[in-house]
Parts: sequence; structure tokens; C-alpha cells
Amino acid sequence: MNKVKKGKTEAKQPIKIRYKKLASGSKSIYFAHWNGKWQYEFLKDLYILPETAANKEKNEETMRKVRAIHGKKVWELENQTHGFTNKSSLSKVNLLEYIYKLADKKRANAGGGKQTTAETYFSLAKHITSYCGTKTTFKHVDKRWCEEFIEHLKVVKKRNNGQSLHENTQFGYVRNFGHVLNCAILDEIITINPLKHIKPENKPKKRKTEISYLTFEEIQKLDAADFPLNKEIKQAFLFSSFLGIRGADLRRITWQQIQKGDNEVYFIRYVAGKTKKPANLPIPTKALKYLPERGKYNEAVFKIPDRSYCNKLLKFWAASAGIHKNLHWHVSRHSFATMLLSKEVPLTSVSEFLQHSEVRTTQTYAKVINQALIDAAKKMDSYFDENG
Repeated sequence: MNKVKKGKTEAKQPIKIRYKKLASGSKSIYFAHWNGKWQYEFLKDLYILPETAANKEKNEETMRKVRAIHGKKVWELENQTHGFTNKSSLSKVNLLEYIYKLADKKRANAGGGKQTTAETYFSLAKHITSYCGTKTTFKHVDKRWCEEFIEHLKVVKKRNNGQSLHENTQFGYVRNFGHVLNCAILDEIITINPLKHIKPENKPKKRKTEISYLTFEEIQKLDAADFPLNKEIKQAFLFSSFLGIRGADLRRITWQQIQKGDNEVYFIRYVAGKTKKPANLPIPTKALKYLPERGKYNEAVFKIPDRSYCNKLLKFWAASAGIHKNLHWHVSRHSFATMLLSKEVPLTSVSEFLQHSEVRTTQTYAKVINQALIDAAKKMDSYFDENG
């Protein structure tokens, strides 16, 4: 005899409706939910009365209310599983507007101006807009949304040259978006960061890039080369090459912060924007010669255009000086660090000059110097082999 197939069972509910029989003959109603251990929630003022004809209609009305409450509880639990709070008004916060607010805070904390880390958040917002428009709310941002956004970053092209984004650039956008989601958790807009549920191999990787720096001889070539496009960029870049100060910090330095000490040595007193460390840096004589004519007390020492424009001009300058390196603003800082280490200045002293939060960050430059010595030794070996 063939067995009769049972009908499809209902999908398992994450929250179960349960009853507890009371001494009066009625039943109290509660929800049971497994979350590592059983959790129970009894419903106040809702009871199933003893089964009589008079109570039938009342019990049906009670169960309609119970099922409505149960459906809402299940919906809230599923939203929390996907990273949304049960505060529906908060989960409807516009994603782009939230990012703009974070960027404005970063800009304000950095003292204003355009050249702050806020710019990276504005760039992130542009890519999100090109991916999904301007109406996305946090309610839409789940694991799948994040995966598709990462795929979008892989195929998007730069407007200026039509090239794909470098993987390190993609990594930076995903990292910053992760920060946005973490801030949203703190603001109780979402409960989890969906990026954390994506496998590491499916996220952009940060690749080690070769540190570009100039030798002292190359800096001298730049100094000698004509740079009529913007004299102040030339002065600021060479000043930084002998002091190592970050470009964002240099833009904020005023004449008030350059002071002369008792020992006739000039100092820059400021707080590093990236690490928030107070600095009191002595200015080498080599750097002093690149200071422009002294201005007003609260006036910026260097009036430098935005970073992207500067980097374009720096490439023209390098070409005119016969230097075939990818010259960008941060190269001045790299050059300063490698020059000091090549002169055997202690690593800790170089780290203080650069305002690194950890000495191990400075060790990156020490590795560059060591590799340069190894390369030089190999060239010497090759020379002797050929002329042995």
C-alpha cells in the first residue's frame, strides 16, 4: 500500500506562539524565540478563554490580535538579521545625506578647507550616486547591496582618463564605507555592518606600492629648474622636502605658528591633523630659504591650490628638471624621511619629525633605504663582473 504523501509543512517561524494553561481554565499566550537560549515574552491582557459557544467569538478576536503582533515581531526580527533596527524611521535615513554630514564633521574637525579626509567621503558619495542614485536609504543597504557596490567600483572608469580605479583606491572606498556603516550603528540606524559578512577574498585588497622619493641631487635639480606656472607651489614643495610636514597641515600653517626660539632656531608649532599630536618642529636652515615673504600674523604661509591641480603641475615641473619619477605632493615627505635615514638619523627622531603615531610606520622608509643599498651592491657586483 502506497503511503500518502503529507502536504507541505509551513515554513518554520523564528518566533513561535505558545500557550500556558491557567488554573482558571483559560490560557495565557506567549512568544518563544530561540537565540542561543529560549527567550519568552508573555502578552499582557490577552487570554484564550475556556472553549464555550459564548467565548468563541472573543477567542477569535484575541487570536487576530495575537497574529498581528506576531507578524510585526517576526518582521522586526528579520530586519535586525539584515542589519536594520526596529526603528523604521531611522532605517529610512538617506544614505548620501548621512555621508555628507560625516564629511562636514571631518572637515570642521580638520579646521575647514577642502584638502581634508572629508574629500574622500564626498568622492565615496559620488560613486554611490553613480551606482544607485540619490534616494538610497539604510534600509536598502544589506549584504547583497554591498557586494554589488564593490562590483561597481571594479568596473567604473575615471572621468579624466577612462582608466579603471586602482585596487588601492577601491580598497579605500570600501574601508571608508565600512566606517560610515559603523557610525550608523553608533547612531542606532542599523544594528550590524553588512560589509563584515562579505568574505575577505571578495573585497578589494590593499596592495603594497613602491614608495617614490627624491634624492638630494634630484631636489637640487628641481630647485634649479624653472617653474613659472606657480612659484608658491615650488616653494611649498621644497620647504616640505626639508621638513617632512604633511600637505594638509602645511596648508593650515599661519605666520603666527612660525616662531623664533631663544637659540635663534625657528620652530613650527601646530597640531597634526591626522594624528592630533601637538608638534613643535625645528625648521632646518635649508627649509627656511623657501619661505615666502612674511605676511600678516594670521595669514597662511603658503597659499596652495587644491591637491589634484598641484599634482598636475608637479609632473610638468619634474619633466622640465629631467626627473622621470611620478612626482606628487607626498613625495616631498617621502624624500625628507629617506634623506634623514640615509644620514643615519635615529629612527625615533625621524618618526617625531614626521609625526607618526607609531615608529613601525617610519620603519617603512628604513626598508626603502635598505633596499636601495642592496640594489647598489648588486650594481657594484655586476660592474666588477663585467670589468673583472
